[in-house]
Amino acid sequence: MKKILLLSIFSIGFGNLSAQNTSYWQQHVDYKMDVSMDAKTYLYKGKQELIYTNNSPDTLKKVYYHLYNNAFQPGSEMDARIKAIADPDRRMVKTFKTAEKTTKESRISTLKPDEIGFLKINNFKQDGVVATTKTTGTILEVTLAKPILPKQKTTFTLDFDGQVPVQIRRSGRNNDEGIALSMSQWYPKLAEYDFEGWHADPYIAREFHGVWGNFDVKITIDKDYILGGSGYLQNPNEIGYGYEDKGVEVKHKKNTKTLTWHFLAPNVHDFTWAADKDYVHDIVQVPGSAKLHFLYKNNPDILQNWKNMQPKAVELMQFYNQMVGKYPYDQYSIIQGGDGGMEYAMCTLILGNGSFEGLVGVTAHEMAHSWFQHILATNESKHGWMDEGFATFIEDLAVNQVMNKKQDNPFEGSYASYFSMVNSGKELPQSTHADRFDENRVYSITSYSKGSVFLSQLGYLIGNDNLMKTLRRYYNEFKFKHPTPNDFIRVAEKVSGAELDWYLTDWTQTINTIDYGIKEVKENGANTTITLERIGRMPMSIDLYVEYKDGTKETFYIPLRMMFYQKENPFPQFKRTVLNDWAWAFPTYEFTINKNKSDIKTIVIDPAQLMADVKKENNVFSNK
Repeated sequence: MKKILLLSIFSIGFGNLSAQNTSYWQQHVDYKMDVSMDAKTYLYKGKQELIYTNNSPDTLKKVYYHLYNNAFQPGSEMDARIKAIADPDRRMVKTFKTAEKTTKESRISTLKPDEIGFLKINNFKQDGVVATTKTTGTILEVTLAKPILPKQKTTFTLDFDGQVPVQIRRSGRNNDEGIALSMSQWYPKLAEYDFEGWHADPYIAREFHGVWGNFDVKITIDKDYILGGSGYLQNPNEIGYGYEDKGVEVKHKKNTKTLTWHFLAPNVHDFTWAADKDYVHDIVQVPGSAKLHFLYKNNPDILQNWKNMQPKAVELMQFYNQMVGKYPYDQYSIIQGGDGGMEYAMCTLILGNGSFEGLVGVTAHEMAHSWFQHILATNESKHGWMDEGFATFIEDLAVNQVMNKKQDNPFEGSYASYFSMVNSGKELPQSTHADRFDENRVYSITSYSKGSVFLSQLGYLIGNDNLMKTLRRYYNEFKFKHPTPNDFIRVAEKVSGAELDWYLTDWTQTINTIDYGIKEVKENGANTTITLERIGRMPMSIDLYVEYKDGTKETFYIPLRMMFYQKENPFPQFKRTVLNDWAWAFPTYEFTINKNKSDIKTIVIDPAQLMADVKKENNVFSNK
């Protein structure tokens, strides 16, 4: 069946919009870190000063820090999870095959003492007074020397010793692509405290949540290493390696053994860097927007792909700027990190080998996260679908345009993945905590695919113009904040005028499915009566397409009563009849058209196929 899909999402007009929640508050941090890295032993030492502002209405007697590196030790919760989950991440296991069987072993469990990761905290003080600390796995619990009252600031100081683990996932050293140091989640990171309390989640496998603030970071390392990452380099003319101003001589002396790289990252909730001796460093300016920094291995097999990808990355940022909102920083770095792809503040670490199309795809996804996570900073552990799903949605639109794919439905892959999960019988609600999924595959489809369908299907309900207006208003109202699912759906309600709480509830908090069918088409004198049925639990409005044997076509729209809404005609080239609404409690719906049944060629529910109906075969009536 030929799909009829008109995505009129590229004509956008928006006024000035202000934040909607005047009672909102969030904590604030200012980090200063001075770190010395021994690139031969993979050991590093650092000093951290953190000014913490308690913007909450609560008095805090404890604080918590994340010590993510501690996950990469035998016997950790991450190690235990790899062993217990049915489908462990292939990057995190070793596979042994014999004639009798195939066995998998956690890579973490085999790490030697000089290969593990760790963060050890010493000399913790609050405003110069010693505070009591306790390390449990990847969490540091601090009993404060004095409570932090609402609206007060306090200063924490500490020393830390770290070891970079052999790369198992995301962070580490000497990965398969030969990158020396991928330094993500490497420092003692204060946990977030918000209206739900402390988010001191152990690092088991998934995503992150951080406090908004400013980072002032100095990294001292062997002079032969080239760095890239979060923030703006403050001393480019001392560093060189393509960072210096054109025509300015690099000031460091040839006999210098180390260099200190000084970065400032304003208004972010994380800080990441990577280092390698063989990085190529290119800079490309996005017109009217940020400079893009590209750091990748000087490997002849990948050089051309990286060069070809650069203008595509410019187009991607331009697309996201137009469709969501302008990227607020002056720099974004795309860095070969050697392990999948992961978003960080002002940068991403991605795989550098592979096909050109794959390189563009992973760049598109991780760059999209600069909007949906690093500007709109949802709690990924609780609402992973809001960052992964939204990034997937806008990525699919962007790649469809930038790579000139011309797909009628660029979200088709997300729908197919969602259907496969439903048919597996293993689906869990999207409200499930990221660490609680029984399988990695189910987590991934729930977050990425079903999260993307949440948006494309919302476009089906309220119209694609309203959907894109919603995304832009959501960005304008909640950038540099920690929005929740309710924040997003309330914006959609304000933009469209529709009531949508039911949609948020059914789609994200249950595993209710959508299944509508054409139950009966029968002659009624000179007319035809059509009976539709709702088989699944989840309600929807209905677009119905009818094609007659004489070649004429028309559509019918059945509003959903609980939405109190009528969307614009998504098929303006066809006559549309708006029928009476359908209330969820009624399992069937009947209406009559002024044509004989013998005149009808085809009747189709949801011709655009943007409704995630799990049983497509009962959506079509063909009159042979």
